[in-house]
Amino acid sequence: MLNILQKVDPKVVGARLQEARRARNFTQQYVATAMDIARTTVVAIEKGERRITSQELVALSGLYGISVSRLLKMPTDSAISDFVPQFRHGWREAFESEPELERVASDLQRFAEDFVELEHLNEMAKTTKDNPQYSISGLSPEQAGEEIAIAERNRLGIGDGPISNLRERLEMDVGLRVFYFEMPSGVSGIFAYSDSLGGCVGINSKHPRDRRHWSLGHEYGHYLTTRFNVEITFLRNNRRLASSERFADAFAENFLMPASGLNRRFTEMTRSTEKGMTMAEICQLADLYQVSVQALVLRLENLRRVPSGTWEHLAHNGFKTREAQRILGINANPPIDELPRWYMKLAVMAFEKGEVSEGQLARYLRTDRLTARLLVEGLSSNYQEKENGFVNVEIDFAQEIVRR
Repeated sequence: MLNILQKVDPKVVGARLQEARRARNFTQQYVATAMDIARTTVVAIEKGERRITSQELVALSGLYGISVSRLLKMPTDSAISDFVPQFRHGWREAFESEPELERVASDLQRFAEDFVELEHLNEMAKTTKDNPQYSISGLSPEQAGEEIAIAERNRLGIGDGPISNLRERLEMDVGLRVFYFEMPSGVSGIFAYSDSLGGCVGINSKHPRDRRHWSLGHEYGHYLTTRFNVEITFLRNNRRLASSERFADAFAENFLMPASGLNRRFTEMTRSTEKGMTMAEICQLADLYQVSVQALVLRLENLRRVPSGTWEHLAHNGFKTREAQRILGINANPPIDELPRWYMKLAVMAFEKGEVSEGQLARYLRTDRLTARLLVEGLSSNYQEKENGFVNVEIDFAQEIVRR
């Protein structure tokens, strides 16, 4: 490592260390105390005025939760873009009023970089794919949202039914990198794109399933139209929404609840009962589409299947969605995997191949060593290397069960 440190510009390393410290909201004095060094030493290292030692670099990488290899990455090693400055520039006012956004943007960056690093360790091709970028010029946001949602469903072969596995579809069929992690309660999602990392989406893990499902559809709309613009999506308030946000909401509405399928299902349900559609069935239908009851009712209002103002009337009369779901036995907030399943699989494969240590595995999985060990047992691949890659031999799906 000593030779590498001599080759890397200390100003570059210092800037990366400063970025990592700020992402963790650590003060220079806190770092100095934790490292048992003077604050002036921390300042000098971050300014590049003093070359860091290998022992200090290892200690700081552990303190910041960032790999040494990333801190020492040479400019020619990778053309990985840095999302954080893009967010600071594009969302300057938001970053000034909400300091926590710095950490959110940094988390998305680290998750995406770790994904690419795990692909490299396993000699796997990157998961990014070529997908169309649609123009919405000349269309209203609402019209564009509907047309592009229909086009995407057709392209992905989804049909017009509910999408129960939206995250997996977007990860596998589109190549998005989707991460769930904690954000300020007023932030629902974040999106960024680069050629090296592909489309990267962060969803607020503290929000309920229906909100997360909608947010993912919303961010996917941004990816399909304005992927080179970083985006932060806030929960709605009384402000007039920008046209790009109106489009993304219209896309999510039509992509998650296509008119043809929802109309057909609604008609079938109303014909099957003499009393017509009840609130119990509305709640169950919302659960089927994995959207909030409010979103479903408003969609039905737009489709003129229920009277205009129905949701407003329900809210005025004290309808409580969570209580209704509890009574009906609907689990609207099941546990989730914060990391993509393929990401976790890659981490376990790298560990089993001896490419990463147990401590590094725990860092990749954002957990402690014991939990990482349990995940290894649960995700153990038993992969055998073949000439063209890896083949899972744990289960023989071709094994004959019934003889003719």
